[in-house]
Amino acid sequence: QVQLVESGGGVVQAGGSLRLSCAASGMIFSMNAMGWYRQTSGKERELVAGISSGGGSTWYADCAKGRFTISRDNFKNTLYLQMNSLKPEDTAMYYCAALFGRELTNRVRYWGQGTQVTVSS
Repeated sequence: QVQLVESGGGVVQAGGSLRLSCAASGMIFSMNAMGWYRQTSGKERELVAGISSGGGSTWYADCAKGRFTISRDNFKNTLYLQMNSLKPEDTAMYYCAALFGRELTNRVRYWGQGTQVTVSS
């Protein structure tokens, strides 16, 4: 059974930083591209950042460029999202996702349960 367990969310002031983690089990982590998505009430879930299976390729949404960094440790089966210079509009539920295949894609195979990030002004 595949499990993706996010952690690291919380409440932070604008300008602050958070580091999200996603621990994967029940899957061959190193064979899947991974992504971080976020969703706010009334909006569709959007891809924020993605990383290929080996970590050599990354992609960022415009809202994340220059502020967020996605990374992975295939030995620890863990995905990370370092978020700096946080803004109130970054407030959302953040989801870890295992994607289909090794390369960057927006096709999700498995979802985590989400971790809430709240940025206060």
